[in-house]
Amino acid sequence: MSATTNPSAESTSDEPSKEDRLKSYLTEKAQNGEMYFKSKFIAEEVGLSPKEIGALMVKLRDSASELTVEKWSYTSATTWRIEPAPEA
Repeated sequence: MSATTNPSAESTSDEPSKEDRLKSYLTEKAQNGEMYFKSKFIAEEVGLSPKEIGALMVKLRDSASELTVEKWSYTSATTWRIEPAPEA
């Protein structure tokens, strides 16, 4: 008898996507107002690399309706500014 794995079972995980994890983290942190951060300082908390966070921030800037995402400055690394989106 040979043991086989079902590849489709592995891909249907209940684990949130990287983008969803980052969005949840940022939404929670921005509850009390604006927040400034560099990807390298939150990478470990989110479980992503700074490069992954940077790429996802560009996506979230366009897709996260509950957050206002702004590329704030670039010195040794990009600083991002987030705040809860104004309610309509």
